[in-house]
Amino acid sequence: MTVERVYTNDTLPVEDRVAHLMAEMTLQEKVAQLAGVWASDLIDSEWRFVPEQAQRTIAHGAGHITRVGAVSMLPPVESATLTNTIQKFLVEQTRLGIPAIIHEESCAGYLARGATSFPQSIGLAATWEPELIEAMATVIRQQMRAVGAHHTLAPVLDVVHDPRWGRMEETYGEDPFLVSALGTAYIKGVQSEDWANGIIATAKHFIGYSLSEAGLNWAPAHIPERLLREVYLPPFIAAIREGKIGS
Repeated sequence: MTVERVYTNDTLPVEDRVAHLMAEMTLQEKVAQLAGVWASDLIDSEWRFVPEQAQRTIAHGAGHITRVGAVSMLPPVESATLTNTIQKFLVEQTRLGIPAIIHEESCAGYLARGATSFPQSIGLAATWEPELIEAMATVIRQQMRAVGAHHTLAPVLDVVHDPRWGRMEETYGEDPFLVSALGTAYIKGVQSEDWANGIIATAKHFIGYSLSEAGLNWAPAHIPERLLREVYLPPFIAAIREGKIGS
């Protein structure tokens, strides 16, 4: 069963299209749009799309599909084909036909077979060159768009002072100003000013996340408000105000 897809009619005002779509959606379909599904749940051991698994997993749609490139490790052309196959299922085999956002990892290059691998962020920070980081992020954007991705879980804007923290290499280091400058440069490169061809960036992870107890990932972080505002918050403010980050 399908519905009249008024929301796909680009001659109508966006507000009308959204209102019509929301009115048509069931509770299950709305919940599905809030969820992300791993690409591994849709493929077999040979990295082939399995419609029966998709029927069990995304019959009501999906907001995000997680890491097609990283999960499958297929070469770029085959990865793009798999992405298109998943999207074709969502558009043609679900009631509302809403395609998903494809998100991937790319702190130091798009994490997929055949993509360019750059130095880790802590090494990139040693360059002190925002222009170089923006140029790198531009390459990442082009490679991700080429295989059908829309959204990246990067950059990491955590300011790090405890070398025991296991995600230190994903950061731009200990200085809030440098983290702000390089993080914003990454955002500008990966998103670009052309949203039609850009990749949505994500400010990671959480403000103060990197100062967790004993350097343990996911442990509580006890940070005075002044320290939070002076050291850990500025990169996220810069990402919003200067980078106009998408998520």
